[in-house]
Amino acid sequence: MNPPLIIVMGVSGSGKTTVGQLLAARLGLPFHEGDDFHSAANVAKMAAGHPLTDDDRAGWLATLAAGLGEWRTAGGAVLACSALKESYRQTLQAGAGAPLSWVFLDTDPAVLRARLEHRQGHYMKADMLGSQLDTLEKPTYGLHLTDDAPPETLVDQVVTRLHLLPAAT
Repeated sequence: MNPPLIIVMGVSGSGKTTVGQLLAARLGLPFHEGDDFHSAANVAKMAAGHPLTDDDRAGWLATLAAGLGEWRTAGGAVLACSALKESYRQTLQAGAGAPLSWVFLDTDPAVLRARLEHRQGHYMKADMLGSQLDTLEKPTYGLHLTDDAPPETLVDQVVTRLHLLPAAT
């Protein structure tokens, strides 16, 4: 049996980090924030209000793909990652070396905008939301959740619907 590799995906402000951290804690797995793997140049570009291109994202995706392979070997992980395009998801899947479980947080754009307008200390601002929504290719697979429930309830849904068990203590 392959260790769980779960990607919580969606556009900025969808709740990936919150749900991913709670899910990882519930399952006793390490949590990784995809944003932490962006280059300084990518962060600066986004902070200046410029959307990333596929070329900008290539190195980031390669790093995450390699990480997924390492995390699989180490016993699994939860990754919060936008994974906006199918080609990005294919890159991540190829690096994992085992099936990935996808959890897509599908959030109303008005809710996303409100969250981003009130978020402090993050380089991704509300004026960048449109570029993410334009880039998003919603997956036709994986678990799709609307985040109109509390994060803990979403985690319960993920654990139940993906038949995941917490790590033995």
